[in-house]
Amino acid sequence: MKQDSLAFLLSDTSRLLRRRFDAKARSLGVSRAQWQVLFALSRNEGINQTGLADYLEVETITLCRMVDRLEEAALVERRADPADRRAWRLHLTPTAHPLLEKLRGIGEGVVEDAQAGVDPDGLAAAMVALSVIRANLSSRAEPCVKKSGVK
Repeated sequence: MKQDSLAFLLSDTSRLLRRRFDAKARSLGVSRAQWQVLFALSRNEGINQTGLADYLEVETITLCRMVDRLEEAALVERRADPADRRAWRLHLTPTAHPLLEKLRGIGEGVVEDAQAGVDPDGLAAAMVALSVIRANLSSRAEPCVKKSGVK
């Protein structure tokens, strides 16, 4: 039997976690795009739209539409950037915080289901290994390949 690669297992597991979370989050009336924006904003309160788009790896216009919908739902508000009259800073509204707590509860439940039956020592070792892999990928630039003396 051929063993799956680490990259495939990580990707497939991530996809399945998102799918399970999405199904449960829909019961709260929240789409994947919306919960991703809300979680990212909870970690980066006051960020501008361009910075949040970069963080989420989406186009600025795409994020703008998502923020429009979240603003209409009274979950996000735009505040003028004191340093740049053309820019907006994004903030969660008080209405968003209870929703985020419910979403966090859903996330904890999904993770608990995913970890069912996993040996605690094996899980701890996997967490250490994944932390190192993440650090390796986030802290190192792409390797430079020299061709004809050009970097």
